[in-house]
Amino acid sequence: MKGFRMPRRTGRMPRPLTQLLRGAALALVAACGTTYQLPDSGGVHTEEARRLFAEARREPARAPLSAGAAQARFNRVAPRVSAAGRQYCQRLTADRAGFNCNVDLAIDREMAERNAYFTYAETQPTIRISLPLIRDTASDDEVAFVLAHEYGHLIGRHIEKQQQQMLAGALLVGVLAGVATATAGDYDGHAVEVGLGVGAAAGSIAYSQAYELESDTLGTRITVSAGYDPVEGAKFFARPEPTRTAAGRYSFWGTHPPDEKRVATVLATKAEIDARIDLRPVQ
Repeated sequence: MKGFRMPRRTGRMPRPLTQLLRGAALALVAACGTTYQLPDSGGVHTEEARRLFAEARREPARAPLSAGAAQARFNRVAPRVSAAGRQYCQRLTADRAGFNCNVDLAIDREMAERNAYFTYAETQPTIRISLPLIRDTASDDEVAFVLAHEYGHLIGRHIEKQQQQMLAGALLVGVLAGVATATAGDYDGHAVEVGLGVGAAAGSIAYSQAYELESDTLGTRITVSAGYDPVEGAKFFARPEPTRTAAGRYSFWGTHPPDEKRVATVLATKAEIDARIDLRPVQ
C-alpha cells in the first residue's frame, strides 16, 4: 500500500492504530510468560549454586567416553526418562485435549557437535541428543537431566509460545512503524514491512531466559521421577565451553547458557520436591 496517504492528525494517533498497538502489546506480554511459576532461587540456593558452579568448573579435563560406552549410557537412561517424562506430561496436560506426550527420543547420528534439542517432526514431538554430547558426560545423571530438560520445552509449549512471540513482536513493531509514518502524515507501507521483520526477530530473541529456567524446573522434577539426581545432572551446564561451533553454529552452550542462576533454579526446585511442593500454574 505504498503511496496511500493517511489524513494528517496533529498530536493524535489514529484510532485503528491505537487499538492495534494495544492488542499487539497485550499479545506479546501474554506470549512471553511461563506456564508455571519458577521457584525462588535466591538466598541459600544462590550461595550453594555458586559453590557447585565453581567446583564443577575446577574439575580436571577427562577423556570422553567411547562410542560404545556412550551408546550404553543412552540405552540405560533414555527409557527411564522417556517413561517419567511421558507420565509427567500426561498429568500436567490432562486438560489439553489432544496434547501429544509421546516423544520420539533418539540419538541424532548426523550431528557432529555436542548438542541436544526439542522440536517437532511435522506434529511428532521429538528429542534428539548427539553422541558427542553423551560421550562428554560424566554420569548417567547428566544425560538424564539433559533429556529431561528437553521434555520441559514440550510441557511448557515453548515452541508454540516462541511462534506467538514472533508474530506478536512483528505486529507490535509493524504497528509502531505505521504510527510513526501516519502521525507524520504519510503512510509508508515499506516502513511497516521493515518493522514487521524487526519485530519478529525481537520476539524470537525473548525465548531464552524464562523458558530455559522453566525447562530446568520441569526437567528437575522429571529427573527425580526417573530416579536420577538433578543436582549432579545440572553440573553439566557449568562446563566452560564456546557458544559457537567451529562451523559458526550455536553450540549447546550457546542455546542453553550456563550460569549460576540455572544451577540455583535446580537446587530450589529440588528443595520444593523434598518439601512436597508441587508445580504452581502462573495465575
